[in-house]
Amino acid sequence: MILYCNFEELRALAAGAELLAGGVCAAPSASVVAPCEATELIESLLPRLTGDLSLATLAEQRRVREAVAAICEGLHGRLDNTVLAYSPAHEEAVNLYFDYAHARTVLDRVDRIGTEMGAMIELITGGPVTAESAETVTFPD
Repeated sequence: MILYCNFEELRALAAGAELLAGGVCAAPSASVVAPCEATELIESLLPRLTGDLSLATLAEQRRVREAVAAICEGLHGRLDNTVLAYSPAHEEAVNLYFDYAHARTVLDRVDRIGTEMGAMIELITGGPVTAESAETVTFPD
């Protein structure tokens, strides 16, 4: 399946990924640095942010979803900090709002694709999604 992304969404995800993928791990309460496990997923997503993403399996969709969710969380935390430090009208706050909004839109599309993939796997296999079926059932572009 193809996850379609426009230029602004790709730019926002890349900016958020670069913000978080510095290789530094943080405590779960940190708002700007991703936890170690999410950092690896973000770093693997970063080179793919050049155009639409092909999601061949549900397991791949789940990894992309986790990375995009971590980017959204990081951007949201950075937005909150900037708004509180300056004001909602501050230029950086406005830019962060749009980055967060674009990333959040992609996260919604990734979630919908995951729901569709899961439903198709259940239809094909006649049972609930398993770790094996999430890895082995493929979806063409």
